[in-house]
Amino acid sequence: MKTRHVFSTPDAGTAKTVMQAARAAGVPEADISLIARSDIELEAAPEQHKEAGSDFYPAAVRGLVGGGAIGLLAGIVAVAIPPVGITVAGVAGLTAAGALTGGWASALVGASVPDPVRRKFEDEIAAGRILVVLDGDKEQLARAEPALARAGATPLPFEQPTALT
Repeated sequence: MKTRHVFSTPDAGTAKTVMQAARAAGVPEADISLIARSDIELEAAPEQHKEAGSDFYPAAVRGLVGGGAIGLLAGIVAVAIPPVGITVAGVAGLTAAGALTGGWASALVGASVPDPVRRKFEDEIAAGRILVVLDGDKEQLARAEPALARAGATPLPFEQPTALT
């Protein structure tokens, strides 16, 4: 399972150097992203490295799981009540409907909520620092951290499993 680690850099040049150090340490390009104030992101961050500004994907996954569980429970209860007449196929249908409804509703709510990194480090972002966010397994990140520190990154207190790994 991948975890997310966050590093602070003072400017765009240092952020680029830190990203190069992360790549050299074996972190894949797709697992490196940047978070900065909107005026800094527009001019300094390449499009593929911009971190999404909302909690959309994690919220959608939580909604799919929660809605599916509720749909499954409702289907099992309906099967236990003979007059309702739900079959095993009906249980599957209720599970799918619950998952889709939960995923859709949660994604809508998650789109309006800033992602956890932005919420936790809003002062760093407001101060003009650029955050370099790495997703990787513990061994990979442990190898990369010394190289990132030498390149000018300051590790921030954030370690969280990524939502879609």
